[in-house]
Amino acid sequence: MRIRAAAAQSPGLTDPVLAAALLSAAQCYHDVGRWWCELFLLMPDHLHAMLAFPREPGMAAVIRDWKRGTARFYDVRWQENFFDHRIRSSHEKEATWIYIHGNPAAKDLCREDELWPYWWSALTSTR
Repeated sequence: MRIRAAAAQSPGLTDPVLAAALLSAAQCYHDVGRWWCELFLLMPDHLHAMLAFPREPGMAAVIRDWKRGTARFYDVRWQENFFDHRIRSSHEKEATWIYIHGNPAAKDLCREDELWPYWWSALTSTR
């Protein structure tokens, strides 16, 4: 999944204070069962996430609520909608994780994947 910030968003999503708040909000949604978070990674103007959703209320409602909450509490301006992609195999899941986790280094925002601080996963104990 990719969610883009509006062009007018300032500060960027990787501002340390805002990033900490957004990652905390993502973890909170995981902890209360609104979604299952495999990976949540912030870039300056968008985020990538690998999420699973309960059937009810469903993906669109959960994403809408998360965007509304972060807009209200953290003054984030989001673009409308989001881009989602259904992962259909374990191979595709692994490739997607590698792509997302490697995105900051690929965009020259850090030297190595592991140096990017703005991500969280329920699968790791490092965040």
